[in-house]
Order: sequence, then structure tokens, then C-alpha cells
Amino acid sequence: MSGRILRACVAVLALAGPAATHAAGKLDELLEQTRNARALEAQADAERMKRFRAERDQQARLMAEALAERNAAEARSQQLSAQYDANEKAITELGAQLRQREGNLGELFGVTRQVAGDAANVLSQSLISVQYPDRVEFLRTLAGAKALPSLTELERLWFEMQREMTEAGRVARFPGKIVQPEGEAVDAEVVRIGPFVAMADGKFLSYRPGVNALTVLPRQPPDEFTDAAEDLAEAESGYVEAVVDPGRGALLALYVERPTVLERIQAGEFVGYVIIAVGLVGALLAAYQFAFLLNTRRAVTRQLESLDRPMPDNPLGRVLLAFKGNPARIEEEAEVAELRISEAVLREVPRLERFQAFLRLAVAAGPLLGLIGTVIGMIITFQSITESGSSDPKLMAEGIGQAMIATVLGLGIAIPLLFVNAGLAAMSRQVVQVLDEQSTGLLAESIEKRRGAAS
Repeated sequence: MSGRILRACVAVLALAGPAATHAAGKLDELLEQTRNARALEAQADAERMKRFRAERDQQARLMAEALAERNAAEARSQQLSAQYDANEKAITELGAQLRQREGNLGELFGVTRQVAGDAANVLSQSLISVQYPDRVEFLRTLAGAKALPSLTELERLWFEMQREMTEAGRVARFPGKIVQPEGEAVDAEVVRIGPFVAMADGKFLSYRPGVNALTVLPRQPPDEFTDAAEDLAEAESGYVEAVVDPGRGALLALYVERPTVLERIQAGEFVGYVIIAVGLVGALLAAYQFAFLLNTRRAVTRQLESLDRPMPDNPLGRVLLAFKGNPARIEEEAEVAELRISEAVLREVPRLERFQAFLRLAVAAGPLLGLIGTVIGMIITFQSITESGSSDPKLMAEGIGQAMIATVLGLGIAIPLLFVNAGLAAMSRQVVQVLDEQSTGLLAESIEKRRGAAS
């Protein structure tokens, strides 16, 4: 149709003349442009078609790949599902087999945890844990485990228990930190005797399980204990005398809490001081009189060996001088001579028996003063019971302690002074007996001489 239209236009232009010729040229140009535009459009259409086909092919390829991947995934899913089902079946079978085979192992696991827990409680209280601090934590971890212990853990459990038994029989020396009474921790060389006692620098140590540390006892035991500790610390080999606390520190802690003699005396308060003062005075007087009687008896013994040479430094010599020193007295009547000899002996007796009356008084007064302290202590005890409204032994301990200490102090001075007084009395009686014997013999000799002269 467009061809027919063009042909008609050409015919018209041919009939129109020159003007029509110019118009025909434009029409040709327009036709050419139209033809070119059509070619361009055809070319663009061809390119679009080509691109469309390429994209269509690509989409088809992608679709094919996606379908292939989906099919592969479905196949993989079916394979994995089948494998999962097979694994579930295998797990069920293996679980049943495991439960069947771990029957004794489960019981072993329970026993292991129980043993580990018991061992952790025991070893945490052991002095040896200071030297091996990580073992308690291991045992507690093993006791709280939720899985079966490994062979390594079982071996270490056995090893720690065996090491405790072995170290309990050893004397070990190791470096450690010591907490001083002021709270300062210092490095020191610790000497340990099994799990019983530990020492450092000649001082006894106390084990604190809560913090796994050694502290110096605020009060140390007597010197013989600390001397033994120093000897043990300096020893390199051989046998050394040492202090061992079978209570693993409990007995030593109680021992060092015992009050000293001075503290016991202070607990007796003023009654105790009075009793001690009476006892000291009695002891001093008794010691002085003992020395006097001892020297007097020696002097009298020497005088007995030489009665013909009386000396004024002893009682027997003074008695002899009192009778023999004046020749006129030899001629006196027997009764008068006897009285003069008795006078000389009686003059010596007070010096020989002095302080014995005070000692007898101290012997009698000691228990009475102790009884006063006992009564005062019981009054304090009853007062503490009344104030607190309970019979707590700790509240009554002070009053009862004062009562008992006063009683002990009273008896403590009475009993020794009783024996001392008896000894002094026996010594003085021996000297007085010698004086009586010699004076009686002297009187008999004088009477015999008078009778011989009269006949």
C-alpha cells in the first residue's frame, strides 16, 4: 500500500513542472530518510531480538542449573535424612550398649567422687597442704565433676592419698610464708614433722585451714619446747629430740593457753598476795633458822670432842662455862647446881626454837586464808550467775578459778612450812637433848666429886 502511495505522488510531481521537481527532490530525500530510518529500526529490532534470545537462553540455562541444584539438594537431603535416621538408630544402639557396659563404671564414678570429697575434707585440714596447696582444689573439682574421671585423674587421686600417707611419716624442710602476729606475711624456712607440728626460726606455728596459711602462735610454749625446735631446725641428719603434737596442733594450742605461775597468782588477787607474803616470810625465817641450827649443831659436835675446853661460840660451851667457869659453884648443893645448869640450858632454848611459833601460825593460817579466797571466789561466781541469769561455765570460770587458786596457795604454803617446821623442831630438839645430856652428866660428876671428898 505504501508503494502505491509513493507511485501516485511521483506521478503528480511529474505533471507539476519545475516547482514540482523541487518538491520531488525533498520527497526523495524524505523517502531516503524514511528508508534509512526503517533500516535503523530493523537493525535495532534485530539487536533487540538477538539480545532477547541471548537473555532467554541465559534464563533457560539458569533455570536448568537451578533445577539441577534443586534436584541435587533434594537428593542430598534424602541422603542426609537417610543417614540421620541411620545415625539415630546407631546412636540408640550405641547408647544402649554404653549403658550396658558402663554399669560398673557408673558405680566407680560415684565411689570416686565420694572418695575425692572425703579426701578433700581431710587434706584441707592437714598441715601438709601448706607445702602442696593445689591438691585440695583438684580433689574438690574431681568430687564435683559431672563426667567420668579420666585415667590421669584417677592416678592423681591415688597419688595424692599416697603422698599424704608418705609425708605423714617424714620430717620436711621447705620455704613458705609465715603470718606474724601483727598480720605481716614473711618468707621463712619451715620445718614440718608430718602433719603434726610445724616450726620456723625456733617458733611454733599454727595451721589455718580456711586460708591455707601458717601463723606464729601468739604465745609460745616453754623454753624446753622452743629449744627443741631450734635443735631440730639446725639438724642435718641423725636423731634429734623434738616436740610432736598427736592432735595436729590442737593439744599445742591448748597447752600454750595454760596460764603461767604469775598469771595464776594474779588470778588469786589480794588474798593470794597475802598468802604468798606469809609464805615468803615463813620461808625466809625458816631458811635463816635452818642455817643457824646447822652451824650450831656443828659447833656443838666440835665441843663434844673437847669437853674440857669449853668455848663460848656454842650453846654446850656456854652451859659448860656457866657451871665450870666459876669454881665456887662446884661446891654448891646438888639442888642449887641442878637449878643453875637448868637455867643455862633454858637460856639457850629460845634461840634454838625461835621462829617455830610463827611457822606453826603460818601453817595454820595458810588454809584459813585459802578458805577466805575460796569464799570470795564463790561469791563472785554466784554474783555472775545472778547478773547473767544463766549458769554459763565461761561466766563462772573466773570466780571458781579464784576460789581454787586461793585454796591451792593456802595449802601450798602450809604443807611445805609444816615439814620445814617439823625439821627445825627435830634439829633444835637434838641440840637441846645434847645440852640436857651433858648438863645431867656434869651434875652427876659434880655430885660424885662431892661424895668422894666427904668420904
